[in-house]
Amino acid sequence: MSFKATLPAFCTERDDCLPWPRPLPDLPLVAVDFDSGGLQDQDFEHCGVEMPSNLHRAVAKRKAEYLAGRLCAREALRKVIGMGAVPGTGEDRAPQWPAGSVGSITHSHGKAAAIVGAAPHYASVGLDMEHLMPDQRALKLTGQVLTKAEQDRFGAALADTPGEFLTLAFSLKETLFKALYPLTLKRFYFEHAELLGWQADGTARLRLLTDLSEQWCCDRELDAQFVNRNGQILSLIAISNETSPGSF
Repeated sequence: MSFKATLPAFCTERDDCLPWPRPLPDLPLVAVDFDSGGLQDQDFEHCGVEMPSNLHRAVAKRKAEYLAGRLCAREALRKVIGMGAVPGTGEDRAPQWPAGSVGSITHSHGKAAAIVGAAPHYASVGLDMEHLMPDQRALKLTGQVLTKAEQDRFGAALADTPGEFLTLAFSLKETLFKALYPLTLKRFYFEHAELLGWQADGTARLRLLTDLSEQWCCDRELDAQFVNRNGQILSLIAISNETSPGSF
């Protein structure tokens, strides 16, 4: 049965062939559009996905985000390891991936996506989706998202397209967190990483400003890539087991 045929009525399969600037092998992306207004609580049971206890009293939007994301993750796992498992939820609310796999889930404004890789090839992956924020909101959030050095470094971009640039920086740092948290189990925040540069082709580079572990320490740099399409930015960091940390 096709993935489309298994989706509940509130979800619609999306085109998942995004033009990453550096295509990565064996790292499928699965994405759906969803309308939280069409969600029924029985959709969880019908889809074979257990609703976490913390969602029982949540609003429909939060439930829809969770279910849509888990359905994407299950399909991505099926493509990678041949098993359509549903990632559990840890005490820290992070997805718990089946042995032999790594992955990341994201959702924003009625869209959800998941990406999964096989553990022999990838140590971790991070995926984040953000809807472009208005310029006025971006200017108010600049000091929370960017370090002083970043504000100086990217002053021109902030002046010309503040909403687009700050959304990109926000998404890249969220992606960095998603990629490194499973490896270090340490939380860090916007001020603990900086964007060193980004290119119009969809590549970027970030640097840690804090020690997370012996391997992932201050000044460690990582590559990232992103796609800006239809008013949304989707960012990706893939940490390979076959190359040095930070490489694709």
